Amino acid sequence: MADRGDPPEGPSENGASGSEDEYRSLVFDESFVRAARLQEFSAQERMGEHARAVRSLPGRSVRNGSRAALALVVLIALAFGAAVFMGFRHPYQNPVTRRAEPMRMTVVPLAPRGTVPAGTPAGLFASSPAASFPKGAAGISLPVTRRTDNFSDSQVYTALATAKDYLMASSLDLDVLGGNAVRPVESLLDPDQMQQFERSMDTPQDDGQHAATGWLVRFDPAEVTPDPEIRVRGTLRYAETGAEALEVVSDHTFAYVLHPAVSGPRRAGGASLFTVRREMRFRFDRDDLRLHRLEVRTSYVQAGPQSCPADTTGALRPLLAGERAVARGPAGTDPYATGRPTGALCGTLEISSRPSPDRTDLQGPQASGTPASRP
Repeated sequence: MADRGDPPEGPSENGASGSEDEYRSLVFDESFVRAARLQEFSAQERMGEHARAVRSLPGRSVRNGSRAALALVVLIALAFGAAVFMGFRHPYQNPVTRRAEPMRMTVVPLAPRGTVPAGTPAGLFASSPAASFPKGAAGISLPVTRRTDNFSDSQVYTALATAKDYLMASSLDLDVLGGNAVRPVESLLDPDQMQQFERSMDTPQDDGQHAATGWLVRFDPAEVTPDPEIRVRGTLRYAETGAEALEVVSDHTFAYVLHPAVSGPRRAGGASLFTVRREMRFRFDRDDLRLHRLEVRTSYVQAGPQSCPADTTGALRPLLAGERAVARGPAGTDPYATGRPTGALCGTLEISSRPSPDRTDLQGPQASGTPASRP
């Protein structure tokens, strides 16, 4: 029987006993090492029955993630729906887009009672009511501006300044007066009135809406040449016509000295005076004020001396020095004729005497004795 210290195969071959070898209890021979069983426990086996510090719950994290994603989708859908609802039902009303109305116009030729006098520009002005009129743009003065209920002081000033620019372009610009340009006037108009303006310039008609002379003062360059010195006097006034619109009304008298065209058949008569009274009504919305443009609502023009009746749709037809008006009355209207009825508008040119310096009322051409109602 093997000793307690012997290996499993028995005593070693050298026959050494435990008492003889003091290191027998500490040294293992090769057969002992080969016979030893080595077993490494797993982590779970090493833990034994001890409770785990952290326990995972299978399936719970997946369920929580699904619920969070679903809640996020619902929240996004609710936010999108609220945005759409507020977009359609917000308390602020969208501004109503309003298109500019067609401009209505009346052009009345004024016939002189006798022969048109001749003279020099200085002499013609001195002997007329225009002697005290300012020259050019100085005669189109702006009134004192004050804010209205819905428009500021600067917006009122902008409306008045734009109306003045229109009057200067359409009544004082020599290129416009001579029929060589229309752009200075057209550039100030509301885009909705461009088509009406272009048709009036290209194919003028006596229909109350398409006369070139309703928009601007124009002479036939083959007949006359306007003198650079133009006398002007008149008024501008403004009023608020609603929460979104300002109205400016102009009333001015323009006195022109006309020279016969050098190559024209009427060049021998000398210079003569021609007077135009323009009453115009302008409308401005907030876009017009911002973009420096306007809408012309109405235009009422009296101009003479001219023959009565005269075709003044494309250009004014002034009588020059030494000429007289045609000795016949306005054309009548045939009640049995078909088509658009036509009725002539004509007046008599009444020139008052030169006003005294202390008078401030407007003196100029007046239509009398002939129906010439404003639009």
